Order: sequence, then structure tokens, then C-alpha cells
Amino acid sequence: MDNSYISIAAKKCIENSTIDTALFSKYDVQKGLRDKNGVGVLAGLTNISSVIASKEVNGKRVPCAGKLLFRGYSIKDLVKNSSKYEHFGFEEAMYLLLFGELPTKQQYDEFKKVLGENMVLPVSFTRDVIMKAPSRDIMNSMTKSVLTLSAYDDRADDISIENVLRQCIYLIAVFPMLAVYGYQAYNHYECNDSLFIHRPDPELSTAENILRMLRADMKYTDLEARVLDAALILHMEHGGGNNSTFTTHVVSSAGSDTYSVIAAALSSLKGPKHGGANLKVVQMMNDLKKNVSDISDREQVRAYLEAILDGRAFDGKGLIYGMGHAIYSVSDPRAQVFKKFVRGLAEEKHMDKDFKLFSMIEEMAPELISQRRKMYKGVSANVDFYSGFVYSMLDIPLELYTPIFAIARIVGWSAHRIEELINVDKIIRPAYKSLVEEREYIDIEKRG
Repeated sequence: MDNSYISIAAKKCIENSTIDTALFSKYDVQKGLRDKNGVGVLAGLTNISSVIASKEVNGKRVPCAGKLLFRGYSIKDLVKNSSKYEHFGFEEAMYLLLFGELPTKQQYDEFKKVLGENMVLPVSFTRDVIMKAPSRDIMNSMTKSVLTLSAYDDRADDISIENVLRQCIYLIAVFPMLAVYGYQAYNHYECNDSLFIHRPDPELSTAENILRMLRADMKYTDLEARVLDAALILHMEHGGGNNSTFTTHVVSSAGSDTYSVIAAALSSLKGPKHGGANLKVVQMMNDLKKNVSDISDREQVRAYLEAILDGRAFDGKGLIYGMGHAIYSVSDPRAQVFKKFVRGLAEEKHMDKDFKLFSMIEEMAPELISQRRKMYKGVSANVDFYSGFVYSMLDIPLELYTPIFAIARIVGWSAHRIEELINVDKIIRPAYKSLVEEREYIDIEKRG
């Protein structure tokens, strides 16, 4: 295609599609479905999870330490208690989100068995679908695989709750395979590395299977698996208002099939403003190490962060990635929980110096941001600040950072899809104020 044509045409698109910012205020339109304080416009009701970042004091909303509840249970308790026992917490939290209650030992074992039985892809699917046209963008590879799986399901369009639940459990079970196999295909065909495809072990947890399938020797430590398990729990659901979960509600409301809904959610999650945020943290930290001679020197690190905020360092956008959240202000409970696991893994991996650097930035960044930005709420480290560091310590390739987020978040998507189908029978259709005025048609010969 002629690039000069596209360049000129793009300018015309911009010229005729740009809307005066003042009109958004005039018509009381909330950009991004958020009010001026960044609070999301109420669009639905949910029993699945709750994000709490403020409390009412004397009739006013006051920021408070963040809380995240899954079906009423604190995320902190779920992660803390999962590390006490032999079983892993992600599968337990999975049962909780899907069915509304914590499982008994018998229910947990039955559910774990069902998940194991579903860790199977159709015959030749890995060769014929995943291995063909491999891509560095593993999220796109997963989306292709999900849509293709619908062709193997003779009840793909059946949206009865029983069938949707069957489909969701199956996709949850095979998502780690779609992600890791997609990466192995890319790594072999595009990066000329060795190819190995390990089958998952139905007796193992999701976290264990990810590490098992990813590594040539299939070996991992218990701490590595426990930390990844915690990461999966912390990423699996977040209140329903996030972009990919809202996408799940929107596409489900149209009566679409499960495979199309999950593919749409994947497409939403892959955006750098959503699931790709931890990649930016890793890239920022790598840039810091290149430009700061002593990462233990507070003044040098401070100067680098100031340069970032002034647009003189890293990507020039003036953002310290991993700092701040659309809802939380005082603290992100996921980051607080995760930090304890990160510290333990850093000690095992002899990366204490890196952990101290992250802790230093977590302490320093909010103050620097508040000095340079007009703030309507506080700033604290979010879960993405630490997740990228954890994945790097686990030797997980950058290409799999967002797919691992998807492996966790599909559980929340599934719960919300089922909730939408049970409770709402109308297609989601928000209103847009049209600024178009009627114009008289002009014959093509008379147009200037």
C-alpha cells in the first residue's frame, strides 16, 4: 500500500474526527467512563468481588488502605492461608469465584480432578494451530487458538449456564498450554532455539504446570511455585470494572459464544494500559540500571526518577510505571501481599540488591510524583510494580508476562460471563451524543 496515501489520509481522519475537549464537559460526558476524580461510572452490580479504596467519614469519602475481596473473603487471607497447607491457593480461589463459596476438602479434590481431566488439547491442535504462523505476540497466538477451539466444540453456540460453565472450565484448564506452547513455537521458529513441548501433569497445580512446561528440565523449587501461585491469585479478578472484564460483560450481553467472549477479553487485556503494564516496569528498571552507576545510592536513583517525571528519561512520557492505580490511593492490597513473597524469592535467587532498589523506589516515588503533579488522590505502588520483577526472577520470558496475567484473569472473566447471563437479558448499549449536523449531498462532479 502507498505510504504517502496513508499519511495524507490519516491527517484527514484526524482533522475530521477530532472533538473539541470542551464539549465533553458541556455535555457531561465522562471520558473513559470515569468522573473528574477518576471514579468509574456505575455500570452494573456484582457478587463476585469488591475493590475498596475509600470509606465515608462525616458524609465525605476519605481514602483508606485498599482492600480486595473475592466473594467477601479478603485477598490477603486467601493468599496467606494457601501457603499454610500442601495444596495451592489458585485452584481454591478459582472454585470460590466460580461457585461462590470456599470448597470443602472433597469439593476441592473433585474440582482439581475435573481441571486435570480438561488439560487436553484436540489431536494435532498444537502442531496444526499453535505451531503454524508463530508470533512474538503470544496474546494474539492465544486469541487465535481460543477462536479455533470453537470449531472442535459441537455446542459452541449453546449459552445455557451448564454449557458455558463446561466451556469456561475447559478454557481455564488449557490456557497455560496455549500460552506456553505459543511461546515455545515462537522461540523455536523465530529465535532458532530448541523446541520442547511438555505435557501438563493433571496432579499438579496451575503454577507448577506453568514452570514445568516452560523449562527444559521441568524442574522448579517449591518457593518458585508458591510465589507464582500467589501472583495468579492476585491477578485473577479485580472488581468487574476493569477494561477486559467489562469487555466480557459487553460481548456476553450480545448473546455471543464463550470462545468469542474470551477472545475479546484477551484482546482488551493485551493493551499496555491494562495487562501489559508490568512490561513497562521491567523496561523502566532496565533503563535505570543502564543510567545509574550505583543503584544503592538514593540520590542517584532520586535524580533518575526526577528525570523520568520531567520527561528526560526512559520513554519521555513522564510516568513512573507501577506507581498509582485507577482506584487505590493509600495502598494496593495486592502489592502489599505480593511484596512478602517477592522478598523471599529475591533471597533465594540472591537478588537482594534488586529488591532493595524496588523498595527504595516504592518509598520515594509517591513523594516525587505529588511534588510534580496535580493530584486528586494519593499514589502508591500497584501489583504490576512487583509482578514483572517476580517473573524475571522465575526466568519467565517477557513475551509471557501478559499471557500469565490472562491465565489468571480468565477465571474472573468466566465468573462475570456467567453472572451476566444469569442476571441481565439486555444488550449493553450506552448512549453517545452526536455532534453531526445534516448536510446536503453534492454530486461528485461538483465537489471541490
